[in-house]
Amino acid sequence: MTNALEIVGASKAFDGRPALRRASFACGWGEVHALLGENGAGKSTLMNVACGLYAPDEGTIAVDGEPAAITAPADAARLGIGMVHQHYKLVQRFTVAENIVLACRDALGVRRPRDAAGAVAAKAAEVGFEIDPGAVVGALSIAEQQRVEILKVLLLGARILILDEPTSVLTDQESVQALTFMRRLADDGHAVVLITHKLREVIGYSSRVTVMRGGETVLAGAETAGLDAETLARTMVGEEGEAPERHARPLGEVRLRVEDLSVRGAGSIGVDGIDFAVRGGEIYGIAGVGGNGQQELADALTGLRAPARGRIAIDGAELAGRDVPAFRRRGLRAIPADRFRTGLLAELAVYENHGVTGVPAGEYGSPALVRRGAMRAAAAQSIEAYSIHGAAPGTAARLLSGGNAQKLLLARELRGEASVLIAHSPTRGLDVSACRTVHELLQGAADAGTACVLISEDLEEVLALSTTVAVISRGRLVGAFEAGQVSRAEIGRLMLGHA
Repeated sequence: MTNALEIVGASKAFDGRPALRRASFACGWGEVHALLGENGAGKSTLMNVACGLYAPDEGTIAVDGEPAAITAPADAARLGIGMVHQHYKLVQRFTVAENIVLACRDALGVRRPRDAAGAVAAKAAEVGFEIDPGAVVGALSIAEQQRVEILKVLLLGARILILDEPTSVLTDQESVQALTFMRRLADDGHAVVLITHKLREVIGYSSRVTVMRGGETVLAGAETAGLDAETLARTMVGEEGEAPERHARPLGEVRLRVEDLSVRGAGSIGVDGIDFAVRGGEIYGIAGVGGNGQQELADALTGLRAPARGRIAIDGAELAGRDVPAFRRRGLRAIPADRFRTGLLAELAVYENHGVTGVPAGEYGSPALVRRGAMRAAAAQSIEAYSIHGAAPGTAARLLSGGNAQKLLLARELRGEASVLIAHSPTRGLDVSACRTVHELLQGAADAGTACVLISEDLEEVLALSTTVAVISRGRLVGAFEAGQVSRAEIGRLMLGHA
């Protein structure tokens, strides 16, 4: 059978650093083809070549058996290739319909948002999404924005659909719905490329699997039915790794105290009357299904959103209602859920993202006369210390893989002494190896006496790292337990709101 998409011998380098080394990939019509590899292995780069964002230094592309010259996204779209990226390409101030007009005007033959609304509603109903065409994108949740991206490429007529970590921002139920939909698309004759680090998704939903490591293809188009998770993991990382172990550490004085904290939400759920305290050396894990107030809580704890009432104190200093610089001056550091939306500036260089928080404190000279050489030197040290692959001080942050972008963010936030670290979904979208690295860095921060708050929808992550495990449901903390003193079943019951 003719392959839907075939890439042969693709090589690509950035700033002299190879990202692809004669990589190959082939996906057939009617299949879900999983693409696995560590962050920085070249998966997204290879698919960005397929969708016209990058031109390969060498190699060939064929679509439906015919040689294809893809030099721009428009070429890929014309050939029926659509990619939903991990970091969405939507105009936040526009409505859903306005974004669709912007991207699909010629394909749909529409010029006005009200004309596009019908197409949006029809496609949303077809795939089982609940999307209001008149909603402003910036007011939507991350999961809803992802659905808009999927609708956009489908409305553009994509027959080859590439999805980069599509379930990393979804609940378990939403993930099943999305993966089932992808399987249905394949059954209807589409070709679906699933970039994921979740082995159960590969085994449960893909027809074939390709594995990349170090920019090379190390397993090409193997039948998924003949593989198990252990084999795939070993092929992906090249060696067996051990899961991080939660270890006991002496706890210090209370560094973060939160009392009667209430925060208004953009939708129906915000935060209502939350109380907790975190001591130095403690990792306070907060588990919960997405959309139960986690974002509002994280925003309030980092100074991004003023609470409706309540107090937040770091080392005894009252901070509720103060701005972000006030929180940071008291030693607050943060890892946001969306690293490129609120953590890094994608178009700035690695050294600029690394050094930006040190400029106001005069770490690189006067803010009016910044010593960029010192910023570059500091970034180079962190690149080495944190093993940020594919990075040089002058590399644009947008060129980093998800895992390496997260390492850059951690390198910046963990420089010097931190009183409190708020980590919201710190391993979202990362592979097994990158997750392990992030977990080790969080444990290292706690070992150094930082009070850490881990907000995560990944129960395994919370259980593996936390000194205390709490559950957030409908904007309230409905349980807090010493690690090891509560069953998974009890936590699951609380997460589902059956307390």
